Amino acid sequence: MIKKKILLRTITIVAAGLIACLLGQAAQAATVIVGTCKPGVQYPTISAAVAGAPAGSTIDVCPGTYTEQVVVTKNFTIVGIAVGTADSAVVLPPSGGLMTNGSDIFGNPVAPQIFVQNAVVTISHLTVDATGNNLAGCGAPTLEGIYYQNSSGTITDNVVRNQYQSDFANFGGCQNGLAINVESLTDNSTVTISNNFVQSYQKNGITATGAATGSSGPGPNVTITSNYIVGLGANALNWGAAAPAAENGVQFGFGASGKITTNVVIDDIWPPDTSSQSGNAASGILVYASAGISVLNNDVGSTQFGIVAVTDPTYGPADGTIITGNKVTGTQIFDAIDLCSNGNSAQGNFLFGNTESGIHADSSCGGTGTGETIKGNTISGSCAGVLNGGGGAIGANTYLNVTNTVLNGNICPAVGVGADALKAAGSSNRHQSKARPSPYMPAKK
Repeated sequence: MIKKKILLRTITIVAAGLIACLLGQAAQAATVIVGTCKPGVQYPTISAAVAGAPAGSTIDVCPGTYTEQVVVTKNFTIVGIAVGTADSAVVLPPSGGLMTNGSDIFGNPVAPQIFVQNAVVTISHLTVDATGNNLAGCGAPTLEGIYYQNSSGTITDNVVRNQYQSDFANFGGCQNGLAINVESLTDNSTVTISNNFVQSYQKNGITATGAATGSSGPGPNVTITSNYIVGLGANALNWGAAAPAAENGVQFGFGASGKITTNVVIDDIWPPDTSSQSGNAASGILVYASAGISVLNNDVGSTQFGIVAVTDPTYGPADGTIITGNKVTGTQIFDAIDLCSNGNSAQGNFLFGNTESGIHADSSCGGTGTGETIKGNTISGSCAGVLNGGGGAIGANTYLNVTNTVLNGNICPAVGVGADALKAAGSSNRHQSKARPSPYMPAKK
């Protein structure tokens, strides 16, 4: 009888343990609701759901407007849902504007609308709009839309817009306003950024940043694919000298690794820029002090530089960048592809109507522009097809209506297509052989 009681007690304990385990798994797999659009566990705000739901939950966000700053430190899937004909879950700043709610990986104050920290998170189908942020001046904090810090996950199918200071017209040149930003001090972060519409940002559309200790990292591994990225463009031209900053549609830098594929990047312009100034031009895609980045099959247009790989003497080289299958059209003042680093490959690109050159093997970044492979490109309507300042290996390319097919050096006389654009910019009509693009520099804020 005693043995039977012991056996029965053992069975009961084991069964209770299994039930508790299953209940725990069910709790981890919970789906909760922000709003009242469908039945379930409901929260009034995204912040309340993040605080109250168990890690691993899916947070369904009903159509509506949510005036809040959200900080996420647990693993979640946060997704805006459609109900009937309504399909827009919009995150706006609180009524008083955005406030500092953390620091970046270098200790600088930040004010992101959605801040993901030390977690694995998917954010999907939300509109993140910084209208009414009430941030002023060139000081801290940094305005950001979606910010992943030392985190992994997916940012997909979102709209991120109006990431510029409320009073930007009074502070021309302020290096503020990042629509989507991924930063990590380790190599353990992996983030995919896909199918987002990013529009009207003050500094960068999509940014990936490592520890700023060299081109080999540490830093996040980021895939940026199939996004549509639109800078301030025509509006910036209207603002003139009050334009907020030299924009970059995409910036990979300071040890971040990964690839940039099949994106559309347009309208990145810094209107006060001229060819005789240094370090303040806008670009479509900027690889800055990160080595081995692949830039594949993107469509870049209406920028000052198209695609650029830049070595920084402090933070390291951008060597080994692979630039293949891209289309770059209508760069203003400068090059479609600028290789201001070494050992890069520019092959099979289509480059039309770019003011300075189709491809520039650029020696102006200090011992750069060497070991480049430049072949199989179609280049039309530029001052130079290839501007060879560093001794690149120039293979067979197709040249159409260019003033100079291959020109040695780092300057091209401003004749033919693009001369009017240079004159309108008030330049001396000659490239000044200096490192031009203006990166977001988090370590130097």
